[in-house]
Order: sequence, then C-alpha cells, then structure tokens
Amino acid sequence: MKKATLLFGLLCLTAGATNAQTFRGLDKSPMDMAYYPDDYAHDRKFAPAKIGTDKAMVRITYNRPAKNGRELFGKLVPFDKVWRAGANEAPEIKFYQDVTIGSKKIPAGSYALLTIPTEKEWTVIISSDVDQWGAYSYNPALDVARVTVPVQKAETPLENFSIQFAKKDAKTTTMYMGWDTTVVAVPISF
Repeated sequence: MKKATLLFGLLCLTAGATNAQTFRGLDKSPMDMAYYPDDYAHDRKFAPAKIGTDKAMVRITYNRPAKNGRELFGKLVPFDKVWRAGANEAPEIKFYQDVTIGSKKIPAGSYALLTIPTEKEWTVIISSDVDQWGAYSYNPALDVARVTVPVQKAETPLENFSIQFAKKDAKTTTMYMGWDTTVVAVPISF
C-alpha cells in the first residue's frame, strides 16, 4: 500500500511538472498606450468630472525602447529608411472619428504608424497594414496618408521613446513623438 501511495504521488508530481506553463522573460521595450484626451481611459473611470462629456478621439499603442547609451538617429535608427516608431510591432493608432493630419483626411479606424526620419524632418506614415512586426514588410501601396514634420530639439533628453498628445484647441491636438533630444510634432484635427 505504501508503494502504491508513493508511486501515485510521484506520478502526480511528474504530471504536474509536464503541464506547467513557462513564460519567456520580460521584454526590454515595454508596451505603452497614449490617449487623446490625455489619460482618457484612467479619467473616465477614476476622474469623470475631469473629462466631462469628452470622448476618446485617438489612442496609440506602442513599444518604448530605451536609449541605453546608444547613438540613436542616424545610427541605430537609420536616416531615410522606414522605421516602426518604437520597438517590436509597429505602433497601432486608432482614430475614433475621421481626422485630418496635415492636409490628409483619414477615416476613423485602426492603422499602423511608421516614420521615415531624417536629420531635419520626419515623414509620418499612416498605413492600413496593421499587425506588422517592425517595418520589414512595409508596403507603400497600403499608405493611407503621409505628412512631413520638422525635427525639434528637446530641452531634456528622453531615455525612452515616448508618444504623448497635447490639446491645442477644441478641434486640434498635437501628437508628440520623442527620443533622446529629437522631437517631432504632428498636428491632428477633428
């Protein structure tokens, strides 16, 4: 009887070990999300008076690589080549209503956000090809819009690539993308 109990116990331990789930390590570039209005998802739940009757207008999900002492633009992120604006998957930008970026009208929906950085300006690309890893499968035939914006210098270097929205007026926001001392401002109208 003792042998049967011992054998049963070992069998249970072996079966449990073979069914255990293993997880890969943490990603070096954590995922983040930015809303316009800023902090919309949080405030909708925890500070509804702060947003009043405002509705979500834009949401972007992206990965935030760190500088880690590396030379970024022109080196790690080559100039004049399509870049996924972050790390891993290309960012996904969702417009809750039709918008205009530059002079380009974009229907409500979800899109990939890509860029072509140069030293003086970035071409910001809105693509219908969502769910792509990096920009390796980028197809310009799927571009919905392209707009060129000038590069600005940040007062304080940013360690992690970041995207944030700032209200300009009742019908306009600016999407800021920045990393190290490089910042671009993309105007979005509703």
